[in-house]
Amino acid sequence: MAVILVDAARDQLGPAERFGLEVLLDLSRLLIAERADCDLVRLTVVERGSAGSAAADLSSRAALERGDGEVRVTTAALRGVAEVAGGAIEQRSTATDRYGRVPATENPLVAAGQSRKPVVSLLGLELRRAALAVAGRRPVRSLSPWPDGHRWAVALTHDLDVVEWWLLFPLLRMAELGMKGDWDRFGRVGRAARRSIGRDPVTRGVHSLLQLEAHHGIRATWFVICAEPTIRSMLAGDSTYRPEGPAARRILTALTQAGHEIGLHGSFATAEDVKSMVKQHRVLSRLADSPVEGVRQHFLRMHPGRTQRLMVEAGFEYDASWGFADRNGFRLGVADVIPAWDAEREVTIPLDLVPLVWMDRALSKYAGVEEAGRWIEDARELAGECKAAEGAWVGLWHPNMMEALGFPGAETAFVSLLQALADDRPYFASAHKLVQWRQFRRSVRAARVSADGRVVLRTVGGQRTVVAIEDEAGDTVQVQLKAGRPSGAA
Repeated sequence: MAVILVDAARDQLGPAERFGLEVLLDLSRLLIAERADCDLVRLTVVERGSAGSAAADLSSRAALERGDGEVRVTTAALRGVAEVAGGAIEQRSTATDRYGRVPATENPLVAAGQSRKPVVSLLGLELRRAALAVAGRRPVRSLSPWPDGHRWAVALTHDLDVVEWWLLFPLLRMAELGMKGDWDRFGRVGRAARRSIGRDPVTRGVHSLLQLEAHHGIRATWFVICAEPTIRSMLAGDSTYRPEGPAARRILTALTQAGHEIGLHGSFATAEDVKSMVKQHRVLSRLADSPVEGVRQHFLRMHPGRTQRLMVEAGFEYDASWGFADRNGFRLGVADVIPAWDAEREVTIPLDLVPLVWMDRALSKYAGVEEAGRWIEDARELAGECKAAEGAWVGLWHPNMMEALGFPGAETAFVSLLQALADDRPYFASAHKLVQWRQFRRSVRAARVSADGRVVLRTVGGQRTVVAIEDEAGDTVQVQLKAGRPSGAA
């Protein structure tokens, strides 16, 4: 990635175009120069009409042009970033499914048959390649994608949907399997549930996950429901356990002692009611005895844009809800952490998005795929896309995915998933750790590039820290940074 000088009058761009430019530059990892005493690669924004759709505008052929020491990006592409990665198209949609969610068919990448590719992240990658191609003898530097030399990242997450009254859940699954005529699994679930009576399989499942992840040095993020259950909420599959009950408290204690992150699994009411979201946030923070920085809506039920505004009001730092419920893939076209865009008000809001790429139930519940091995094949395929884009794979494995609760073969499948991910050497981190890293990396700038090409860095981030800078050959140098002042050189 070249040190790049953004040659664009940002005040002449529309708000959505400015958002698109900032996101695309962030995803490219190009180091942005604030001052230079030598010639640098220039990025110029040029006016172009749409190629026909937001997805088409994001193809590198339509979005980027090359010149001598210059890369040009079209205004149509920048608007396309806001439409797709900003979720603007879905924010404008009035369609809903039976759970009150925007249907996947409203998503522009699903409509274009491109939802299995992180197309916005890939455009950022192509911008970086284009800058390198036109750099000539101009100085070339880049920000490393993830800490400690890792080239991609993984955040494992778990939604704690089942704690109390667990015997109801295998009964529901047996009904589901019976409707499919899957009598073999029906019998296996019934026998396993009967053996587990009096043994608390939910807690056993949680501790099993903690042991497996400890083996790989993984600290996951657990999203916990914190609304009192009612008959109505239980029938709807919303809140099904008492957050302050002894079983939930024991699980929370085990999670915090293992060093895992706790986030809120917002009940259905929080999608449209800030008072409910604030109350649940406060209760969970008290129960966890630690700050709760992130939220994921239960059933991924939200009103895009509006619900994110409520999250900001409730004091959350990030949202992990942007994923498909009925399929796996890249809902926002990114395999990374990006800022949230409010399309109605045309502003970036102080909330980061950690888009969900893959979850187990997208296949078993919505696609009718019962073979757990096929879930893992799907997870690995999408992880490969994230790795190729040097991005982040965010996966969701429900802790109730076990034979006694209705899912024969799932526990063995999860073991194989963890091993496959570990073999590809990602940066394993909680969702909040990914957010912190990306906020920091986003803040790094070349305060000055000297005539001999030396780069002085600065960051508006928090504490003193280190960033890895790569040169033309891919060699890396560690640069110490201190917030608020230029420091270090590469």
